[in-house]
Amino acid sequence: MPESVTADVPPLDRALLRRLRFSAATAAFQIEGARDEDGPGRSIWDDFVETPGRVRDGSTADPGPDSYHRADEDVALLARLGVDEYRFSMSWVRVLPDGRPSPQGLAYYDRLVDRLLDAGITPTPTLYHWDLPSRLEEAGGWLNRSTAERFAQYTEVVADALGDRVRQWYTINEPVSTTLQGYAIGELAPGRALLFDALPTVHHQLLAHGYAARILHARGATSVGIVNNHTQVLPASDSEADQQAAYLYDLIHNRMYADPVLLGRYPDLEPLGVALPVRDGDLALISAPCELYGVNYYNPTTVAASAGPVPFEVVPTPGAPVTGFGPLWPIVPEALTAFLIDARERYGAALPPVVIAENGASFPEPDHVDAPIDDTARISYLHGHIAAVLAAMRAGVRIDAYTVWSLLDNFEWADGYTQRFGLVHVDMATGERTPKASYAWYRALIEEARS
Repeated sequence: MPESVTADVPPLDRALLRRLRFSAATAAFQIEGARDEDGPGRSIWDDFVETPGRVRDGSTADPGPDSYHRADEDVALLARLGVDEYRFSMSWVRVLPDGRPSPQGLAYYDRLVDRLLDAGITPTPTLYHWDLPSRLEEAGGWLNRSTAERFAQYTEVVADALGDRVRQWYTINEPVSTTLQGYAIGELAPGRALLFDALPTVHHQLLAHGYAARILHARGATSVGIVNNHTQVLPASDSEADQQAAYLYDLIHNRMYADPVLLGRYPDLEPLGVALPVRDGDLALISAPCELYGVNYYNPTTVAASAGPVPFEVVPTPGAPVTGFGPLWPIVPEALTAFLIDARERYGAALPPVVIAENGASFPEPDHVDAPIDDTARISYLHGHIAAVLAAMRAGVRIDAYTVWSLLDNFEWADGYTQRFGLVHVDMATGERTPKASYAWYRALIEEARS
């Protein structure tokens, strides 16, 4: 690996690297811009960003990286990077602005898929990355079972348009984030604050996954899976109260989303005092076999007991360095290894091959640059977590792919443009793209894996 991009990190196991496919990821609302061009409908994120005080810097994701107009540049960056795959998401409201298919919206993704294939890159779309149509939210959103049925109709349209060329699909991205941050505490769209009354949204998102997987398989897809955000949960102390708080947090962040998909049942939710709206046949649909299991992983979570309405509190992880997001985003790569090994032990043969579908870090970086950013902290983070993946593989966990979040600096949801995750710097005023040192490092890593 070229010395100029090693950032003083030790070499990785080349034999294990060769077993991985490498990817980079983005999401539609975060990179596309063009929110009003070619007739898209409104999503809950359009509503959220236009509500004063919701987004830290007042930005609206438009134009942002403007990938709706600059897709050719992005594909060229991916080709130079040497990735095997590109994980992008499709905008539900661009495809179905008013419940009917949009030729212009579908054409954008049709062209993107063709460009990727022409460049030798496998397109791996995500059907849902948080941009629920506003018209469905007005009818209850993910609290309403009918939203899962509308998602099935959307899936049919997309599969009919792209299924002749796309074989690998991700269904729902991070249902835990939608439930907890979107409906329970309201820091993300749709901005509800329902606490435990938000939990029916878990079941309806998983039901949407089940519908989508069935449709995609029926149309010839060979690799389908959900993408769950997971974290290794650490109790703040050995006290019984903190141990119980960590158990509850693991239940509500990890197991509530993984158990139904992999085991066909929910964990015991009695400690939460909730019952989910499960009907006959739902769990069989949700747990129908899939070919991959997507894991988004950023950091472990240290949890302490709380006397408030929520019985746990996330606290800093002692002694751990942190990313640009601050003390609740600790950098502990070995926690990823521990999580993956624990998942294999918990789910056994029910766990399909794992795809690390997002992993990355934000660090303070300037809005405008004249030269590539020397982002050695990001290189160290990525190196540490890829090493953690290889350690889990060495311990017997089957992991087939690793994905960096993100290809581009983008609109980081409620944090706007204040957090930058990209391998490529984006000047949000001009759209200019400047690869960072981490881009060169990742490219060299991929070359090393193939040598």
